[in-house]
Amino acid sequence: MSVLLLLLICFLFLCSLFQGLSSAAAPAHLDGLLANGNFEQSPKPSNLKKTVIIGRYSLPKWEIRGLVEYVSGGPQPGGFYFAIPRGAHAARLGNEASISQVLSVKPGQLYSLTFAATRTCAQDEVLRVSIPGQSSDLPIQTLYSTNGGDTYAWAFKAPSNRIKVTFHNPGIQEDPTCGPLLDAIAIREMLPLRYTRGNLVKNGEFDVGPYIFKNFSTGVLLLPKQQDLYSPLPGWIVESIKPVKYVDSKHFQVPSGSAAIEFVGGRECAIAQIIRTVPNKIYNLSFMVGDAKNGCHGTMVVQAFAARSTLRVNFTSQGKGGFTNASMRFKAISARTRITFYSPYYHTKLHDYGHICGPVVDNVRVVSVRYPS
Repeated sequence: MSVLLLLLICFLFLCSLFQGLSSAAAPAHLDGLLANGNFEQSPKPSNLKKTVIIGRYSLPKWEIRGLVEYVSGGPQPGGFYFAIPRGAHAARLGNEASISQVLSVKPGQLYSLTFAATRTCAQDEVLRVSIPGQSSDLPIQTLYSTNGGDTYAWAFKAPSNRIKVTFHNPGIQEDPTCGPLLDAIAIREMLPLRYTRGNLVKNGEFDVGPYIFKNFSTGVLLLPKQQDLYSPLPGWIVESIKPVKYVDSKHFQVPSGSAAIEFVGGRECAIAQIIRTVPNKIYNLSFMVGDAKNGCHGTMVVQAFAARSTLRVNFTSQGKGGFTNASMRFKAISARTRITFYSPYYHTKLHDYGHICGPVVDNVRVVSVRYPS
């Protein structure tokens, strides 16, 4: 009896030991800035030649290749002005330059990177974001905000437990220092979605989305599917040639919940989701349309499509917030139904015509109708 007791004690001890080792080895839940993601830890003065960083590991927590500058916000030589609204410093990637960082992640898990990036010269500039086996080129020639506040999200599925995230300027410009400016980089682990009871739409209030910087935000631009294999807005597809903007309730006014989608590319941007339906059954699609209280003004239009049904919703914005409710019924024609939203017009802020904006969509719901009228 004593031998059996001793064996049981040893077994329990080994189980607890292995459990502790596995939990210690598991990577933490990622939701925030990368190490020195705001570039406020500067290189040593001995590793700087004016603004150019000398040495592959001279930028704390990062590995650099090529001509990378450590710059401060404000007026620059040559008449340039660098807007760095989230801090005091940023990294500028010259011709064929890159910065990289190794992260501990969970294999097979979906992650979303949020990063503030803007061009610094009048030439075409591209920012390539990559992990092993997956990359995307972002054309950042279009400025969606005039204060250097453009922020993007890029999603990926982790292929292993350690990955190297790289930001690279693939361009070769006449001025070798011309290139994208990065002033903040964060990551968020995207948790699996769950259906809301009674709603066939996943993430209909857009509460699950990319990381949003807390100190300053002009929204997060979500890339079209052709540039982003995985969506940083779980459940939804950005099926267009221009990005849409993810706006949160802390920095904007949203009709419902903690976030919404703003259409900033006119007829060139749309979002869609494919839901499960029963052929010939009647459903009701409802949603909200408004403005983000960001100075966007004018007569706005959002069009919704489901099966063979279409709805056009008009909303007159004064740029001070507000929303209207909309709904339509549709008859499913297959076991899968695509619901799509887009805005056919282009808008700018009332007192800032360089800042592109548009109507906001939120609280998307689809429910079955038992007794259609």
